[in-house]
Amino acid sequence: MALHDLPHPEETGTDAAPHNIEAEQAFLGALLYDNEVLHRVSDWLRAEHFYDPVHGRIYQATSDRIQRGALADAIVLKTDFERDGGLKEIGGAAYLALLLESASDSVAAVEYAQLIYDLALRRALIRVSAELSHEATEATPETHARNLIESAERKLFQLAETGGNQRGFVSFKDALSESVEMAAAAYEREGGLSGMSSGLRAMDEKLGGLHPSDLIILAGRPSMGKTALATNIAFAVARAYQYSTLPDGAKKTEQGGVVGFFSLEMSAEQLATRLIADYTGIPGYQIRRGDIDPAQYEEIRDAVLEIQGLPLYIDDTGGLSIGALCARARRLKRLHGLDVIVVDYLQLVTASENKASQGRVQEVSEVTQALKALAKELSVPVIALSQLSRQVEQREDKKPQLSDLRESGSIEQDADVVMFVYRESYYKEREKPKEGTPEYLAWEEEFRQIERRAEVIIGKQRHGPIGTVDLAFDAARTKFSDLTRDDRYEGIAH
Repeated sequence: MALHDLPHPEETGTDAAPHNIEAEQAFLGALLYDNEVLHRVSDWLRAEHFYDPVHGRIYQATSDRIQRGALADAIVLKTDFERDGGLKEIGGAAYLALLLESASDSVAAVEYAQLIYDLALRRALIRVSAELSHEATEATPETHARNLIESAERKLFQLAETGGNQRGFVSFKDALSESVEMAAAAYEREGGLSGMSSGLRAMDEKLGGLHPSDLIILAGRPSMGKTALATNIAFAVARAYQYSTLPDGAKKTEQGGVVGFFSLEMSAEQLATRLIADYTGIPGYQIRRGDIDPAQYEEIRDAVLEIQGLPLYIDDTGGLSIGALCARARRLKRLHGLDVIVVDYLQLVTASENKASQGRVQEVSEVTQALKALAKELSVPVIALSQLSRQVEQREDKKPQLSDLRESGSIEQDADVVMFVYRESYYKEREKPKEGTPEYLAWEEEFRQIERRAEVIIGKQRHGPIGTVDLAFDAARTKFSDLTRDDRYEGIAH
């Protein structure tokens, strides 16, 4: 009996979803004949991409054996499928032998695998289209068309990225494998850094780097340097960007990353000025006023030529809604890649109208939940800046703590990491006595010791310790940096 004569209950006539049973049979036959074929397709072909569920089970069983270093052929798989009812319906163990007869060569097998994958995406696209049509048809009068568009874009992005709508359940074996890979990456870096480097060694030692799927809250009172620190991190990540090119032409990030910076308070031009000051060492206020000499102008011009190609994308739209922010992040990842998101700042992102009408706490809660979901969906760290309440100013000890977060309940709950930027010199400067007095001399000496010191207080870390990171801060360049060894023991002087 020929393979094409065997019945397939899944074939339902002209209305069946796009599929090609012959391609699936030819590919599986080639895989059983030459197990090396798996290594050319395993990065993107999954069992769920097969239209015939029996074919999907055969592929999964074959993959599991090959990945264990064992042989996978029709004779070996016969034992695995003795009790498989689906296989019995289409010929039983004899079907495996017939697959070998229809095997393609190894070169054609990869093309068949690509066809199987493409047809699976087409079927998923049909399902998504049906869902979107239903949502648009059944939408209530209160549902805004903009929300439907954002929902459509989210589903299409998920389809474009993964070939499926949801990740669904993950086996414990796969979860363990991912955990071991993360530990191996940290071990190979010889520094315990399992995530992406922030560009600050002391912070990396505490956090282990910036981790995909984490929501990191960076909070502080005005003028403490929240935006400066976030900009420094974004700039360091973009400068370190290195990638390799996969066989399909896609880019795989090896180091650093592509950064999406949502600046709801400052303009793109202001952020760019800060980056130039960071890179050149020329104070930002001099650049803004044009108070520079010809040599500095040449230095700035050279700096612009050197850094203009960095993968740092700035969106300075004011009053951006959380739905629009998520849609733009997905679009950036689809078009250019995306490894880190920065949101400056949390309280300026608007929520949906129904949450806004329920009060500020509910509005912020929706924003933080959406940012955490976005971090998981795109598998990138999201750094969101947040303001602190004024109650900090009423305490004698002005070091911030978790209860100082505005609308703190939802922020603290959703965040994986909460960090506070604190500079004692900010408050000490406001205690400045009259010049020429004995009090002034004592104040000046004390202020000199702390003027360029900053602390990043880790108030919460879901997967690590809390504590304080000591950093240096250059106000003229709005730049944070690691302390030198001399700084640690002697303090930082002018």
